[in-house]
Amino acid sequence: MLGLVFLLITVRQIGRFTFRIWQVMTVGAVLVLLTGEISLPKAISAINPDVMVFLFGMFVVGEAVSTSGLLAGVSDYICKVARTRDQLLLIFITVMAVSSAFLINDTVAIIGTPLALSLAYRYRIPPAAVLLVLCFSLTTGSVPSPIGNPQNFLVASYWNPPDPFLSFATGLFVPTLISLGLIVLLMRTRWMKYDNGSFHPPDLPASPDRNLVRVTILSLLILATLILIRIGCSILGKPSVFPLGVIALSAALPVLLLAKQRVVIIRQIDWRTLVFFVAMFVLMQSVYDSGWFQTSIPFTNLTTIPLILMVSIILSQLISNVPFIALFQPVIAVSGMSSGYMLALAAGSTIAGNLTILGAASNVIVIQQAEKAGVSIRFSDFIRIGLPLTLLQAIIYTLWLFYFT
Repeated sequence: MLGLVFLLITVRQIGRFTFRIWQVMTVGAVLVLLTGEISLPKAISAINPDVMVFLFGMFVVGEAVSTSGLLAGVSDYICKVARTRDQLLLIFITVMAVSSAFLINDTVAIIGTPLALSLAYRYRIPPAAVLLVLCFSLTTGSVPSPIGNPQNFLVASYWNPPDPFLSFATGLFVPTLISLGLIVLLMRTRWMKYDNGSFHPPDLPASPDRNLVRVTILSLLILATLILIRIGCSILGKPSVFPLGVIALSAALPVLLLAKQRVVIIRQIDWRTLVFFVAMFVLMQSVYDSGWFQTSIPFTNLTTIPLILMVSIILSQLISNVPFIALFQPVIAVSGMSSGYMLALAAGSTIAGNLTILGAASNVIVIQQAEKAGVSIRFSDFIRIGLPLTLLQAIIYTLWLFYFT
């Protein structure tokens, strides 16, 4: 069953039929339930409530940012500050990277795509170049945060360090900063070209909903405050008072309680990803209970940082990074991997998204939204930049984690 699921995730298309990852995972979970490979009570207990609450809360906040019309204000502000294309490149990468570190890169992909196309239109930059920078910035910027992407949150949940924010930041912030600089170097030539074509950028709301803007800003302030409190507790050697799931749900509460558009926002959040995670937990528990994983996958031989990074990047292309981390969970639980190994696992499975379009869900989200505006990115164009970028980033993270963790 697992082999069939991974085959369909890898292929994603058979003839005229296209399979989404969440659809494949859901079918796999339903089949193991129907065939009795896992009981319904065991399947329910396999679902991690902390992960589900965390994702729901973050998706609510991200959707509120998108619906509120804050993007128009952000776009205008960037255009006022960025007087040259070089300045725009640095500001855009910074804004997208920082946003993805705190709002999940998949969510920022939804928010960032219309913003990217709007800036491309206003500065006459080839839209494909702006979208490539967006994809690389979202992926790379999410690396040093336990809430930057779903796989990082899974790593943090399985690893359970005293404070995941501090652990990820101290181990991964500096190499991530260098990696973001690589994006500037590799993309600057394309970014500086003038666009002679025409496309129709999505319209950004000209009149933001002031009430929803205030509520959204309150949510973001709560999110930032609770994260800082948690980090402060860790620095002072005190127990963490706010689990990650509680932080995300607390940030979502103003939107759920005070926003008039709460029903619209709830409808528009990424329910498919939530379904994907429920199905993944059920299927992976079934695989683990069967004993096949323990005897067939030589993950226990991953005993060096370079090897963990390499395997994470490669397998994340084939089975996607979140299922890869879920499969890796038993090794984490049994072996008690060091902090360097855990950070290498998070970094490798994340920068895998810079290698190919299919390496990260955020890439797919960006491209699907861009195609609605008549803009497309070819697979070859992506990998032409993504391959050297991923190789260089892998070297940077390997050297840093080897010598400083």
